Order: sequence, then C-alpha cells, then structure tokens
Amino acid sequence: MNMDRLLTHFDEPGRVNTQQTLELAYDRGRELGIEEVIVASSTGYTAYKAIEIFKGFKIIAVTYHCGFKQPFERSMKEDVRKDLEEEGIKVIEASHALSGVERSFAKKHGGTYPALIMADTLRLFGQGTKVGVEIAIMAADGGALSGKDVIAIGGTGRGADTAIVIKPAHQSNIFDLRIREIICKPRNF
Repeated sequence: MNMDRLLTHFDEPGRVNTQQTLELAYDRGRELGIEEVIVASSTGYTAYKAIEIFKGFKIIAVTYHCGFKQPFERSMKEDVRKDLEEEGIKVIEASHALSGVERSFAKKHGGTYPALIMADTLRLFGQGTKVGVEIAIMAADGGALSGKDVIAIGGTGRGADTAIVIKPAHQSNIFDLRIREIICKPRNF
C-alpha cells in the first residue's frame, strides 16, 4: 500500500486554486506516466494555464455546447478557440454528458432522470468531481482520447479546484468509467 501521497484539500472552492490544482495534477500525471489531461474551460483561462504547466502532455479543453448560455451562441470566443488550437490543444465543444437532453425533460415535465441523479451524486464530492467525470466522457465521445487513464480537471464556477485520475469511457459505456484517484479537491463546497 502506497501511503507516501496524501489527498490535497483546499479550504474553499474556486478559481484561487487553479495554479496549485494544475501543478498537483501535473506532478501526479508524471508519477503515473499519464500522457493526456482534460481541462474544463469555457473562457480559455484554465486551458491557457494548462499550456504553461503541462509540457509533454496532450491537452484537451472541453467547453459548453453552442447555445448553453444564449441560443446559437458559443460559450468560448472563436478567437480564443482558434488560438488554443494553434497552441496544439484539442478543443471539444459538446453537450453535457450528465444532463444533455434530460435537462429539457426535467424542465418541461419535472421528474427524476438517471443522468441527472448521477450528476447530483457526483456533486456529493464537489462540483469539480462531477465536471471531471463529465468532461472525460465528453472528450471520449469527441474522439480526443486514447482510452488510457487521463487526468481530468474541473472546478466550482470559474477556474479549477479539482483534479482526478480517470479511466475514461463513452456515454454508451458509462459504467466502464473508473475514478482511479482524487488528486485534489475543495474540502468546503
């Protein structure tokens, strides 16, 4: 049993933890021989930070689907997306894997739906944990992953405060996904 590494907890969630989250994730990824990192990034802030830190990794940035905030408008500005892609980052714009169309049914008809229950269950570990699982699924469905273990980085609101090691899976095989370990997360959320 390896007891050398302890889980890092942040006192509070949010953007203030972005730099340390990325550094902890980088170090753990190197220790484990992981080559792919997925970051949630709607404005590009976390993706640009990842470029600075994750040298030698394949970086995938996952953002909201078109229309998430305003009908037919993209969340990530086109010039930011283009710049990130020129930097070698694969940008995935996709519907939320753990809500998607079910959110429409819940709004219109009420009720409980399996993917929404799964999302709420993951939020018991914090918003960033739910986001990390979700972006791993979205990146897999977007064809951006090799299928090997990845580091997924999410957060609460803006920035990053959670990093997890995941064996990714597609939506159609969601129960094959494994959260291998939690690198860091906020304690209070």
